[in-house]
Amino acid sequence: MSRRHLLDRTQHVPRPRSEVFAFFSDAHNLELITPAELNFRILTPGPIVLETGALIEYRLRLFGVPFRWVTRIADWNPPERFVDEQLRGPYALWVHTHTFEPTASGTVIRDHVRYRLPVSPLGDVAYPLVRAQVGRIFEHRRRVVREAFLGPGGA
Repeated sequence: MSRRHLLDRTQHVPRPRSEVFAFFSDAHNLELITPAELNFRILTPGPIVLETGALIEYRLRLFGVPFRWVTRIADWNPPERFVDEQLRGPYALWVHTHTFEPTASGTVIRDHVRYRLPVSPLGDVAYPLVRAQVGRIFEHRRRVVREAFLGPGGA
């Protein structure tokens, strides 16, 4: 059994929770917040209604290798949280919990990802490279979300 890995990220945006949740509820914004290098495309025809049990299929490239990724919305609790889990894709496990907490000055977005690499123990050798890639993806996402709510430069 391969090791489970965790990624936790927190970001504050000075916008109401309803507005922030609406942004993340639009599946097509995934293309916007994903780095261009991943060549990420949603294959599921629209409109996509996110709710518990909804399935979304994507195509992307990781380290130059093409993948199809199928995600299921495992939990849908607007405007507080939702959970997506990979049913098919490059990871042995990928469960991403998104939470949205209102504050006096806006909304705190929390991402908690549990993931496991495939073909253990061989896949675990690639963990430092994968961890860096996942970190870059979420850093790109942070910048794009900041710009989406605050404009270019995040001011």
